[in-house]
Amino acid sequence: MNCEFPSVNSNDKEIIEIFKNTKTIAIAGLSPNEDKASNMVARYLQNAGFKVVPIYPKEDTILGEKVYRSLDEVPFKIDMVDIFRKPNAIAEVVDACITRGDIDTVWTQLGLVNNEAAKKASDAGMKVVQNKCTKIEHANFF
Repeated sequence: MNCEFPSVNSNDKEIIEIFKNTKTIAIAGLSPNEDKASNMVARYLQNAGFKVVPIYPKEDTILGEKVYRSLDEVPFKIDMVDIFRKPNAIAEVVDACITRGDIDTVWTQLGLVNNEAAKKASDAGMKVVQNKCTKIEHANFF
């Protein structure tokens, strides 16, 4: 696997604005396993007041929320998609965000960078954050 540095990324001021304007966060790859990073981050975000929408291929509920198999199944507005998927799956998630047309921000977690997908999201009008943890960034600023 090639290691990429983010060529498209929001700065601290933009990240603060993203959090201020975000109410609903879909988490692509939200594991039901409480020991996994995606679950710990989602729990933190719920406790911080965000509506968390699990996107996962199995389970009916995770963290008390209805699980959707894909972004296109979610019947309401999503402000941010927080991606916990491998770098080669990021492009597929970004394409789903573009198809929906109502996603404001695409965020990839620590260690996850896909500059081609990030540019595509940015060109489609979305804010992009790569290689940063929503839990850490939110705790730093709020």
